Amino acid sequence: MKNLISLLAAAALLPAMPAWAAAPDDAAGLWMTAENDAVIRFAPCADRAASLCGQIVWDKDAGTPADTCGVQIARLERYENEAWRDGWVYDPRDKKKYKGVVRIKSGDDLHIRAFLGVEILGKTEQLKRVPAVPAAPACKP
Repeated sequence: MKNLISLLAAAALLPAMPAWAAAPDDAAGLWMTAENDAVIRFAPCADRAASLCGQIVWDKDAGTPADTCGVQIARLERYENEAWRDGWVYDPRDKKKYKGVVRIKSGDDLHIRAFLGVEILGKTEQLKRVPAVPAAPACKP
């Protein structure tokens, strides 16, 4: 009975604990696609540090005709409501630009939402944070 009371008391405190909240800098870093076929580096844009840019820095097809190394896949101008917004994302598979939103979920998951018109009508790609770019095949600098 004593354990049950302790468990109930601990459960009552859970809503009072702050939830994990993303910050603008949380998107910076290296992110592996769900298919494990590319790594994207997100960082402040070179020409506008207040914006977020994403570029492919590793591609499993590096050195082949399907190579996408160096392709910029995102440029988002504003961080608001725990998401990067007001810009575009590029899908190298269909070679199209879309409106885009980037969100960090729980620190190690990045969600890229690409859409036409309104966000609810889009598609989300989930990426995982990685500590480094795989050694091979290497993108040419």
